[in-house]
Amino acid sequence: MSTKMNEEDWELALEAFRACLPRRGARGRDDRLFLEALHHFTVHNITWRALPDRFGNWNSVWKRFDRLGKAGVFEDYFAILAGLSETAHLVQMFDSTVIRAHVSAAGAKGGRRARRSGGRGAGSARKSI
Repeated sequence: MSTKMNEEDWELALEAFRACLPRRGARGRDDRLFLEALHHFTVHNITWRALPDRFGNWNSVWKRFDRLGKAGVFEDYFAILAGLSETAHLVQMFDSTVIRAHVSAAGAKGGRRARRSGGRGAGSARKSI
């Protein structure tokens, strides 16, 4: 599967992305670099701290991603991109599901203790305090 985008794809994506950005607040310096950082992050399945230096400070990229996500920019962006395709209604999936287990699921202290069934074995000595 090719993960590279040609120039026409980038222009279309940037146009749709800029149309979704909030009108207030400071503008990002380089929208394409930001989208390339998100692309790299998802394709290579890395942590934010592992972003290569060519994308800038990882924390700045994360803060921008978080801020835009809370503002609903990505939902609008995906809706615009889906609206540009004639076959988007056939195949659409954007998934960011994360499943975390509760602490007790990892064998943490607590819960019911196993009890022995029946009486003491014949060979065991009686214990008292």
